[in-house]
Amino acid sequence: MDMNTRNAVNWFEIPVRDMDRAQRFYETVFGITMPRTEMDGHLMAMFPAHEDGVNGCLSMGEGCEPGSQGATVYLNAEPGVQEVLSRVERAGGRVVIGRTEISGGHGYFAQILDPEGNRVGLHAMH
Repeated sequence: MDMNTRNAVNWFEIPVRDMDRAQRFYETVFGITMPRTEMDGHLMAMFPAHEDGVNGCLSMGEGCEPGSQGATVYLNAEPGVQEVLSRVERAGGRVVIGRTEISGGHGYFAQILDPEGNRVGLHAMH
């Protein structure tokens, strides 16, 4: 399989300084459970994913510095961007860009800052 037939993204890591706080935020906002593991000196909390889909984690360890100026990862916000946004501030985050329609029928996006200071995107079809 060459690059033209695969997803461009296959793994992502969101850097954190306080794993308990960050994990609680993402579990609350998305209504998920994130199992923890350690790998190569990093503590990781894994996002749920389908076997053949993109996967990623929260990562804490040497070299993991949260920030809002780097690449933006967009997380699946089904059942809807607004529903996910409604939980962000209560969970300790901040909405940076509210629910915004993407032209051409590509759904909606938003951007948030998590409690660690990472800018994270949200995407859903409604």
